[in-house]
Amino acid sequence: MINKISKLICGFLVGGLTACQSLPPIPTARAVDLERFMGDWYVIAAIPTFIEKEPHNPIESYAKNGDGTIATTFKFKQGSFTGPLKEFHPTGFVVPNTENAEWKMQFLWPFKSEYLIAYVSPDYEQTIIARNSRDYVWVMARKAHMDDASYASLVDRIKVMGYDVQKLIKFPHQ
Repeated sequence: MINKISKLICGFLVGGLTACQSLPPIPTARAVDLERFMGDWYVIAAIPTFIEKEPHNPIESYAKNGDGTIATTFKFKQGSFTGPLKEFHPTGFVVPNTENAEWKMQFLWPFKSEYLIAYVSPDYEQTIIARNSRDYVWVMARKAHMDDASYASLVDRIKVMGYDVQKLIKFPHQ
């Protein structure tokens, strides 16, 4: 139990390589146009966090605040398409000098977790959000459904990053 807690604290809250991880850093997208990245993203699949319990129709939405932070809303129906609505409102902080590809996400003050935009398609229709600790990853798209070839291509990218893609879970959308 203590090992699990240590791993969670080390990976989720710190989110860095430190002593927790010896894998090389995940490369991020070259440059992210924040204006184009804002809006709704359907969470197609993930190696989920503990808050993502049986998500149906999960959507992550981003909007720039006047102070430069990112207002984030993550919502889904839990357990079924008619289950209770779960909604979370973390704040994103773009890390300076990262071409907008690295953020810190704050669910609970004062802790900020790593949030890497590891890939965004040229048309800003698909993205992969990753973490250097390889504990969580998210495949997101502007549409609720993704064709098999596109999904397989994104899974291949995730595998190259060093993730165990067997842990990926596809989420249902209606």
